[in-house]
Amino acid sequence: METERLIMRRWRDADRAPFAEMNADPEVMRHFPAPLTRSQSDAMVDRIERHFDMRGYGLWALEERSTGRFVGFTGLALQTFEAPFLPAVEIGWRLARPAWGRGYATEAAREAVRYAFDEAGLDEIVSMTAVGNARSRAVMERLGMTRDPADDFDHPRVPPGDP
Repeated sequence: METERLIMRRWRDADRAPFAEMNADPEVMRHFPAPLTRSQSDAMVDRIERHFDMRGYGLWALEERSTGRFVGFTGLALQTFEAPFLPAVEIGWRLARPAWGRGYATEAAREAVRYAFDEAGLDEIVSMTAVGNARSRAVMERLGMTRDPADDFDHPRVPPGDP
């Protein structure tokens, strides 16, 4: 898929190194339990690709159209862990710091929303983030999503007390 400035595509082996670099960046991973090691990052790519094979959609690698540079991911993933609103398909994103502040997350997420409803035939998508992640919450709001405080939860994969 393409947007005005981005190509949203399946993953390539060449994406693994910049993806691992992004996942090792403490600022990028500030709202996650910890940065990822190279092997954890590679395992994530493998899970993403299996999700594409099973569902026909997933977390697309993002490439700048003008430069061909990998800048992160945006897409759809089935979430089934224990939470009041799950199972559901989540829309999510993660971008490398040099891509922040350019509107890429919103641009790609809008295309993922279009795909979810128009091509994948989904009836609903959700999104979630840490309470303090203002950047992601802003993207959600630009997509027209609203927060339901009744759905706030402690993520079972995050240690108790982690902000």
